[in-house]
Amino acid sequence: MKRPALSVVVPCYNEAACLDVLHTRISGAARAAVGEDYEIVLINDGSRDDSWPVMQRLAAADPHLVAINLSRNHGHQLALTAGLDLCAGEQILIIDADLQDPPELLTEMRATMAAQGADVVYAVRRKRAGETLFKKATAAVFYRMLDRLTDTPIPLDTGDFRLMSRRALDALQSLPEQARFIRGMVAWVGFRQVPFPYDRAERHAGETHYPLGKMIALAFDAVTGFSTAPLRWASHIGLALTAASLLLIVYIAIGWLTGSAVQGWTSTMLVTVILGAVQMFVLGMIGEYLGRLYIESKRRPLYLVADVAGPVQGHARLGYSAHEGAAPR
Repeated sequence: MKRPALSVVVPCYNEAACLDVLHTRISGAARAAVGEDYEIVLINDGSRDDSWPVMQRLAAADPHLVAINLSRNHGHQLALTAGLDLCAGEQILIIDADLQDPPELLTEMRATMAAQGADVVYAVRRKRAGETLFKKATAAVFYRMLDRLTDTPIPLDTGDFRLMSRRALDALQSLPEQARFIRGMVAWVGFRQVPFPYDRAERHAGETHYPLGKMIALAFDAVTGFSTAPLRWASHIGLALTAASLLLIVYIAIGWLTGSAVQGWTSTMLVTVILGAVQMFVLGMIGEYLGRLYIESKRRPLYLVADVAGPVQGHARLGYSAHEGAAPR
């Protein structure tokens, strides 16, 4: 079967208010770029609103649109993984459903890919309209902290909005880990990757699905998935405390030999509490990595598809689709 020239992959969670406008704008951008040789893949990530009925209606009216309904909420990164696994295009545009990333940039991104012989064109945010100062500040801290902590260089101020070639996507989909941080994984696979600066728009409707708590969880996935720095920190802290303990022993011995009493229990309790807290931190970091190893050892499928609407051309390699009865490889 001939692949379409373009797939547009859109993970969706409670985006019913955006979907009609999203479909219209993506369809227009795709036609301007490749004519009729495209597909739009919408993934419903266990939405609690009317997202799935709206997707079914759009799929029934548009043969270019594929709607995938996951069995439950898997989270943004696994929903995106499902869409990437089941799309079939030679080029793949990843975009969120809130329309903060303009789909009309597709033609320019394809031109950049062709002109520079790139396999990945990643969008770099110059401005972030409609976001609070706190959100902008925490995002800036997140990306710069990530750059310092991870072993793989991850471009600053980039999200998942990007255009990829089929060979870059196939390389990405060969990575089977459960705790997925897509933008970091794309950076890890390499090939030629070039930036595409743009101004991010305001959200079309609804509220953000990435509040501070989820951003912290995503940062933790990124750091533990791409760096052993926390374990190195734990080792360094352990060495520093060992040295401090030796100095304390010397201090106590000198006090005992000179007959000066070590007064007060406050300092003793303070040292005890500090040592206990550091030990718990070190054990917690080790436990976090061990927990991830435990989850990976189960080899569960990354996502479960309950229903599809429209012509699915890809196959579930990393997940399970009840539609085709396919088990993960």
